[in-house]
Amino acid sequence: MRQIVLDTETTGLETSQGHRLIEIGCVELVNRRLTGRHFHQYVNPQREIDSGAMEVHGITNEMVADKPLFGHVVEELLDFIRGAELIIHNAPFDIGFLNYELQLLNRRDVRIEQLCQVIDTLVMARQRHPGQKNNLDALCNRYDVDNSQRELHGALLDAEILADVYLAMTGGQTTLALQGNETENAASGPTQVVIRRLQLPVGALRVVSADSAELLLHEQQLAMIDKASGGKTLWRDRLRNENAG
Repeated sequence: MRQIVLDTETTGLETSQGHRLIEIGCVELVNRRLTGRHFHQYVNPQREIDSGAMEVHGITNEMVADKPLFGHVVEELLDFIRGAELIIHNAPFDIGFLNYELQLLNRRDVRIEQLCQVIDTLVMARQRHPGQKNNLDALCNRYDVDNSQRELHGALLDAEILADVYLAMTGGQTTLALQGNETENAASGPTQVVIRRLQLPVGALRVVSADSAELLLHEQQLAMIDKASGGKTLWRDRLRNENAG
């Protein structure tokens, strides 16, 4: 599965006021692993950057004055994200600006949500942590993601951080496909698991026990899943009850 974690920086908050993109940052995940491939581009917005926005991301008018226009980089961007699942924090904001830029180019036949499926990690975080702060810094603190380099917002850095946050948020989510028929099973109700005994000669299987380093890594993974679930993992509850008894 190919996923693209995407973030943007802009001249201001509202496209209705003519604000434009000034930075786009994307990092690629394949099968939940960062590949090292990324797309990063500063863009000349052809307008002034609001002082309030400048305080957030630190990008000045002088920094983007010699950068290419969006129309000069749009095909490279679309080729990079096409067909992937986009992961964005507060997706309507970034998708809205990208579609606005496409509209200004008279590319009304192209909309980002038609090219890609979109996951909004802000919606996901609000569902998992209702009533709490769910901005990127808060999620970094909650999931122990290092954001010490994030003094200012930056599209590529924020995309890299969001990738770590997303992987931590979804670390306990797995899909088990049984008998290669997950679509039919999902539609027909609970899956019936059939266990078949294998007839093997004695000594055919060699049992390899985990060493101490592997056990430590396993315990760290379990602790991360337990923390991400808010302490609601069944095996931890059982251990706590056994220790209490």
